[in-house]
This record gives sequence, structure tokens and C-alpha cells, in this order.
Amino acid sequence: MAQSLPRSPLAPASFPALPVIGGVRFAAAAAGVKYQGRTDVMLAQLDPGSSVAGVFTRSATRSAPVLDCQSKLGGAPDTGAAILVNSGNSNAFTGHYGQTSVAEITAAVAEATGVPQSRVFTASTGVIGEPLPHDRIVAKIDELKSGLAENRLEDAAEAIMTTDTFAKGATAQVEIDGKTVSIAGIAKGSGMIAPDMATMLVYIFTDAAYEQTALQNLLSGLNDRSFNCITVDSDTSTSDSLLLCATGASGVDATGNAAFADALNTVMLDLAHQVVRDGEGASKFVEVQVTGAASEQDAKIHGLAIANSPLVKTAIAGEDPNWGRVVMAIGKSGAAADRDLLSIWFGDVLVAEKGWVSPDYREEDAAKLMKQNDILIRVDLGLGDGKSTVWTCDLTHQYIEINADYRS
Repeated sequence: MAQSLPRSPLAPASFPALPVIGGVRFAAAAAGVKYQGRTDVMLAQLDPGSSVAGVFTRSATRSAPVLDCQSKLGGAPDTGAAILVNSGNSNAFTGHYGQTSVAEITAAVAEATGVPQSRVFTASTGVIGEPLPHDRIVAKIDELKSGLAENRLEDAAEAIMTTDTFAKGATAQVEIDGKTVSIAGIAKGSGMIAPDMATMLVYIFTDAAYEQTALQNLLSGLNDRSFNCITVDSDTSTSDSLLLCATGASGVDATGNAAFADALNTVMLDLAHQVVRDGEGASKFVEVQVTGAASEQDAKIHGLAIANSPLVKTAIAGEDPNWGRVVMAIGKSGAAADRDLLSIWFGDVLVAEKGWVSPDYREEDAAKLMKQNDILIRVDLGLGDGKSTVWTCDLTHQYIEINADYRS
């Protein structure tokens, strides 16, 4: 399905040039999970000594691969690790069949790679409620193993796409103790995107060494400021998975290093924004900044209420500066707000203040801003120091078209 969709108008000009990450190799193949002739499965193999951290959906109906991955985090790094991902079928809501599929795939990967089955992580993305034809994936394991190479991360990014219109990649480098440490990541996500931990698959690799528990803590903290701050349609998937892998191939221990954390945050935010820019049917990228809230938690609640509002999102799609929709979203959020302290901006245009439209507001100024691809909505509650930023996209008729026949 993804191959027939037009490329998002918000897409980057091209896939970035990702550095080779020592200690990990990638392969991709066409297994025919749902579509014939489409690259739909990827394998990554990590050298012994690699640390793996992860965050996953908190959905009560999360998939068999998610449950399996969660149970395996924190394993011994001296054995290496492997990651296998398929698109086309999410292996979710499939009962004991889902567990059988995970067991068959992880056993086949373990046999082919020599990685213990307890260190083989899988993920599946696509339609919910249909048994995964895992035999088609197992049949490709030897081909994937023989195709492993350090420079195939872009191929892996293409293999995990569903309704994505472009492959997503990001990278950063940082100097630590006079040596260069590299980070490179890929993501998939377009629809069913909402914080908890945002609905998508993300795989990030670094050649730094990093102690596993500390790596897990770092990832969880940065996730709350990146992937957990995006939303396309307010729906949280059964299959959200983010794995962060540190191979140690650079010989540099980055545990606790602030510069490394900043670089990783840059990669995570870049990938998170790309997911929003590829929102199903999206024509506008929207940043919602909330300040002056009673707490940071309240600020995020208000921000998500605005970002998830169908009325706000359709107004943006229609390039209509309908600030009343923003007022509505704030009022319904459930977080503290005072009408007579509220201020709203579209870009740098002050729209409303002190419970009323600003006396200097000219709708034509705001309407001009709404024609841009990137839209900024700012809100100040006037209640305290709480602040938060979330990112979303508009809601267009194409979103309906894509999701009305997703299983067709």
C-alpha cells in the first residue's frame, strides 16, 4: 500500500547519508508477507558486547513481538544480539498463533546467526488480527544472513515501511575524549500515531559503549521529550517499539556523557518530526508550544488537546486561522486554565489575550501564516512556569481515504 501513495509534501529532499556504525550489520529481503515483490523484512546483527535498551507501547492489547521484546531486555551483552522486523502484518491480536510466530522466527534467526534466542528481538507492523505467515519470513532468514553488510541501514529503513511515503533516517556525531562517536537511526510511522510511546517502530544504533541500565534510563528520559510528544491522529498502536543499541565498536564509553545525550536527543527528535511530516494525508507540520501552565504535566495535556483536536487539525488543513478552535481545545483538556489570563499566537501574530481577541489582531495576517507548510501555535496560560512542546500535522480528506480501505 505504501508504495502507491504519493510522497508527503513535507518529506525531506532525500534520505540522509548515514555513517557506518561499527559492530552492526543489516540486510533486507522481500518475503511476501502481504505484498509480492516488496521489500518487507529486515535483519540486524549486533556484535558481542552490545547493549540494548527499549521502550514500548503501553497498550493493553500490545502484540506478541512487543511482549517478547519486553521480556528480553537487560540480557547479557557478551552474546551479541539480533533484530528482525517485518512489515505488512502486525502479528497483533492473534492469540497463541502470535506467540508461535515469534518463537519460530526467533529460533530461525538464532540458528542462522549463532545469537542466543533470548537475544533475538522481533517487531511486526501492519494489519491487526491476521495470523502472521511466519513461514515466509523463516524461508528468507538464510538470504538475510548472507546479505548482512554494514552499509545497508537505508535498505532496512525501506523494509519496515507500511503507509509511510518515505524512508526515515537521522544521524549525529559527537567528539568524546578526542574520538568520534556516531549515532544513526531509522523509523517507520505514518498513521495510528499518538504518545504512549508514540506509534511506530524505531531502531537507533551507536558505536559508543554504554552500560545497559544507564542506557535504558537515558532512552526512557529522552523518549518523553521526543516520541512521546508527537501525535498524528491520537491513536496508540499495539506494536510501538523503540530499540537503542550501543555496540562499543568505537572504543569510547559514553555512559553518562552529556554531549552524547544531546546528540542522541537530536537524532530522536529528527526521527519523531519525520514521522509527523509523513502523517497520513498530512499537508502541514504543526508545532504547539504551551507556556505559563500550572505544571509541566498540565502544559502537555493542553498541548495534546490542541494537537489532537479534529476541529483544530481540519481548520489548519483548510488554512483557516480559527483560533476559537484552540480556545475550545484548552477548555476541554481538563487541565487548569483561566479564560481571562489566556494568550494565543499563530506564529508571531498575537491573536487573543485577556479572554478576548487582541485589539491589534488582523485576520489577514494570520491567514497568510496558515498557508505555510510549517505552522506554529503558541499558547500562554498565565498560571505558572509549566511548559511543553508537542508536534502534530493537519487532518485532510486523504487520511480518510488511506484508512477507509487499509485492509482492502
